[in-house]
Amino acid sequence: MKYSLLTKEQFEALHDKFAVFLASQQIDANEWETIKSKQPEVAEQELEVFSDFVWETILTKVAYLEHYSKQHLNLFYCGDNEIKRIYIKISNPDTDLSSSEGLDWLQKNLNNEAVELFKGAKKYSKERNLELFELIEKGSEISEGKLYKFISQSIG
Repeated sequence: MKYSLLTKEQFEALHDKFAVFLASQQIDANEWETIKSKQPEVAEQELEVFSDFVWETILTKVAYLEHYSKQHLNLFYCGDNEIKRIYIKISNPDTDLSSSEGLDWLQKNLNNEAVELFKGAKKYSKERNLELFELIEKGSEISEGKLYKFISQSIG
């Protein structure tokens, strides 16, 4: 398995897509029930293949990731060949970057001495989608990139 197995909740949310996936392999609902009860290892393989398919589809579309903590913020632009990162560290203990109030404060105080900004870029050291998946597994969230674009334009 390349990524991770979807959760029960994720499978339930993708029930219709999973049914289409099974149908593409000529497996109907009755046959699926038989496979689950009599060949659980085959059922597990089908779930793994579907999970990888879903992750691959999602990760291929990802352009931005964000990872928040109280005093640190990592913003990523995920290009085809490289990933760009804006790292923000604040030394103001009263500001929590994981809250909307903290982000409002940051946007108004980018030039404040309590804010340290770093920019960088690197080529992917392994397959792009695997690196993005690892960032998500470590707590990054997929985003539309509004904050990345705002800060990138603000700092040049």
